[in-house]
Amino acid sequence: MPENIFLIRHGQSTHNLAYEATGVDPLHFDAPLSGLGHRQVEGARALALSLAVDLVVTSPLTRAIETAIGLFGQSAPMVVTPLHREKLSNGCDVGRDPVALSAAFPALDFGHLPACWWYDHPERDPRGFAVEPVVALTGRVSTFRDWLLALPQRSVAIVGHGMFFKHLTGTMFENCTIMTWRPGDKGGSGELAR
Repeated sequence: MPENIFLIRHGQSTHNLAYEATGVDPLHFDAPLSGLGHRQVEGARALALSLAVDLVVTSPLTRAIETAIGLFGQSAPMVVTPLHREKLSNGCDVGRDPVALSAAFPALDFGHLPACWWYDHPERDPRGFAVEPVVALTGRVSTFRDWLLALPQRSVAIVGHGMFFKHLTGTMFENCTIMTWRPGDKGGSGELAR
């Protein structure tokens, strides 16, 4: 089990920016970071690098990958897993297939991902995609927690998403928040890394 676990929410995405302005899902599928998101990542880079992690784990959603690369560069090995992807409730949470991700991020390995690694179901909402039920998310949170706690690395950074982390920790993170997480009996407790 890692001694140090750092949870990091991605920087602001183009979806976050548009949704904050209008309250309407802009349908930015697999939304990238916004200009502010890139600046948030740049502002958090020194703190992230000071953590001296042995492994960076990122969600396959573009905003998380861009955040992970921007924060850590090549300072630690980086792996991609869909276990901690965001709860699919908006267009930005619909992913891209591994071939497209490999073309966009050639330094990362996506070969282990299925063609559709995000939540999918025949029932669609009026926007044209399946909304992930909370019960599916909570099951995924439990699976991810077990997977994470079994890692052999001493210090691990997890770059992921707001709703997923809220279900894991009980806390809603701001964009580019870095939290030290210590798993407890009821999902864990955390403190902001400084």
